Amino acid sequence: MRKIYKPSLFFLSLIPLIVIIYKTFTNNLGPEPIKEITHHTGEWALLFIVFTLAMSPLKKITNLNIWISFRRMLGLFAFFYASLHLMTYVGLDYRFDLENISKDILTKKFIFIGFAAWLLLVPLAVTSSKKMMGILKHNWKKLHRLTYVIAIFAVVHFIWLVKRDLTEPLIYLFIILALLAFRINFKSSSKVS
Repeated sequence: MRKIYKPSLFFLSLIPLIVIIYKTFTNNLGPEPIKEITHHTGEWALLFIVFTLAMSPLKKITNLNIWISFRRMLGLFAFFYASLHLMTYVGLDYRFDLENISKDILTKKFIFIGFAAWLLLVPLAVTSSKKMMGILKHNWKKLHRLTYVIAIFAVVHFIWLVKRDLTEPLIYLFIILALLAFRINFKSSSKVS
């Protein structure tokens, strides 16, 4: 039964990509197609960061180790959708105009922090394999704690991007803070017991 979980999760994780490809080929991206692709890929990157952060709390709540086996795949999909998000901005929106992209990174705080979040994801994606876990040993865990910083950066990117209704990014912020608080509380209670 466990053997079908990972392939099923892999397929489910591809659905957002399939949806945006379908919308592109059927000309259903609305009046601002680049904006739609950017929002879609960015939101799914953030959702996959949330899913990744949720695996340890789910393991602790349910007492089932299976959740941890999904964490690496979910983290890689977070990197995948964040990279699509970045490439939409760099390739479709700015057509690889590196001068204007650099200017944006340095002058627009929401782009700066979003780019910083993506940069921090790169070493996590590169070191996600079991082989790298063996090479880095205890430093692997330390490095992968960057996920917490990335989650905060990603949600701040969203908050700074939104100009009017902050409801959606604030919901993400609340969920991320709750997941991080769960880890702090669990570690504190583990030390006491």
